[in-house]
Amino acid sequence: MRWCDGNVNILKWSSEEVVIPYKSPIDNSYHRYFPDFYVKMKSSTGKIEERLIEVKPQKQVKGPTIQKKRTKKYIAEVYEFAKNQAKWKAAESFCKDRKWNFQIITEKELGI
Repeated sequence: MRWCDGNVNILKWSSEEVVIPYKSPIDNSYHRYFPDFYVKMKSSTGKIEERLIEVKPQKQVKGPTIQKKRTKKYIAEVYEFAKNQAKWKAAESFCKDRKWNFQIITEKELGI
């Protein structure tokens, strides 16, 4: 994350160091979720913000397209989407408790 290292408004950042427990809808068990990045930054107004950031492909964020044929690939995509939704819900709650923000970034935001 050269962008974080070179940005004077980034006060602190880390990669996959925050741990959030979540309950998976797939196996109904608790697991640990490690969001991609934690960032503490100074906004343009001078306010200090803390944020957890997850980087995912757009197709994983919007979910699989419903298909008539239930292939192994389609079922795996549905499971992955359900698991991600549970992780993101837990992350939003975790952040809300701390007055942080949770953000999902895709290739669209990265300009890829």
